[in-house]
Amino acid sequence: MPFSKSLRRPASKPPAEWRAHSRSAAETERLGRTIGASVRGGAVVALYGDLGTGKTVLVRGIAAGLNVPPRAVSSPTFVLIHEYRGRLPLAHVDLYRLDSPAELQHVGLSDYLDGRTVVVVEWADKMGGELPLDRLEAHLAHRGATTREILLKSTGMQSRRLLTRIRRARAGGGLQSKGVRRTP
Repeated sequence: MPFSKSLRRPASKPPAEWRAHSRSAAETERLGRTIGASVRGGAVVALYGDLGTGKTVLVRGIAAGLNVPPRAVSSPTFVLIHEYRGRLPLAHVDLYRLDSPAELQHVGLSDYLDGRTVVVVEWADKMGGELPLDRLEAHLAHRGATTREILLKSTGMQSRRLLTRIRRARAGGGLQSKGVRRTP
């Protein structure tokens, strides 16, 4: 019996990286909206970048994409975790004030890794090896007074599928984007 047409073609792997250049906070928030609209329950988005690169702006957009009023989102620096209810539950985690990964056990972050909640972590580098293996990483960097480079990286199959959905949704969108080859 011959293979169906779909079985004969090798499935191409979704991209592991995608780079975008944002010229304003509004563009960064629009990318966040796309991420929020594309995300499924249980996803973890790890944010990296210096102060002022737009991490909280990106989270505001993610929240809006999950049907959470974006104005409700603020940096949870003093409470560490803010919870929002939208299309999916959202846990916004800000680890800026965390001194060591050992302090994570007192934060209660593991309670949100339940397969339903979308978890977005600012200052994810402070988690050390405690980050889930499959996550979408967003690396934000200054490229000018208002310009940011945003590199999205997937680290597993769920995040690869998410990155593919984001790329498809952004095709023809407002952000200048540039596909980047997968890294080995």
